[in-house]
Amino acid sequence: MAFLSAYRQYFQIVQIVVSIALVIAILLQARGAGLGSVFGGTGTVFKTRRGVDRLLFRMTIAFTVIFAVVSIVGAAIPVPAS
Repeated sequence: MAFLSAYRQYFQIVQIVVSIALVIAILLQARGAGLGSVFGGTGTVFKTRRGVDRLLFRMTIAFTVIFAVVSIVGAAIPVPAS
């Protein structure tokens, strides 16, 4: 993976941006309650994820996969010789 040495810094920036997005997506999910209850709804009527909750859940999974791939690729890139 030596051909990616010039892009090492870009991988680090992408990793930081994805990690911030992942933290925000995780914090927006209220444990034991739907997103509706965060804004004043009851949230105990439905047990399945609907609407924004489902989108947020899937985005969290996507950010996790992207973060893992970028981390593994970033760790495999050798440090360029100075």
